[in-house]
Amino acid sequence: MERPFHPRLEDLPALLPVFPLSGVLLLPESRLPLNIFEPRYLAMVQDALGWGRLIGMVQPGDGRRGGIGKAVPDLFETGCAGRISAFSETEDGRILLTLTGVCRFAITSEVDSQRGYRRMAVDWTPFRNDLTPAADPEWDRAHLLSMLKAYLKLKNIELNWKAIEAASDLALALSMPMVLPFDVREKQAMLEAADTTQRGQTLLALLEMALAEATGHRTTTKQ
Repeated sequence: MERPFHPRLEDLPALLPVFPLSGVLLLPESRLPLNIFEPRYLAMVQDALGWGRLIGMVQPGDGRRGGIGKAVPDLFETGCAGRISAFSETEDGRILLTLTGVCRFAITSEVDSQRGYRRMAVDWTPFRNDLTPAADPEWDRAHLLSMLKAYLKLKNIELNWKAIEAASDLALALSMPMVLPFDVREKQAMLEAADTTQRGQTLLALLEMALAEATGHRTTTKQ
């Protein structure tokens, strides 16, 4: 599949601006809409548009570091970079943008902030396979859809079920981890999965655990 705007490994920068958002997940090949309004992140987007169009999405961890009044949240070590594939400006000073997931990264260190936003030195090589088109996950689709329908009912979440049934396996493996209300560590586990099959298995396991906790019954993941 041709992806004319997709970078090569050698094109990816050693330093990356990051946007820490708890519970927000970006996966390679997925799309994430964002509403940017804080001055530091408006500056980050403007800088990214001028060079490379890449922004790193990463979840904050549990701890904080730094002195009183200067403490910043720790970050998980793995995030995913997105390319700004669309953006528009609003009359009230916001930027609406879409990030298209490119490649995950490992944070190696934090460097000086720029215009208020944080920047990280990153290593892309552990995730170089993200730059090739993802394969369809190997899973029991009927079982996944059954668990997903029960989970949506449990959480009182309304999604377009006809669209879900019509979606490809790969589309489900990319979209469901992003839109479902899993906690931070559960989202991180799906981000760090080795491939789409492992991510799909993790997704199914999380659905089953949530249903088991709610009903008091244990379900078994089908391999």
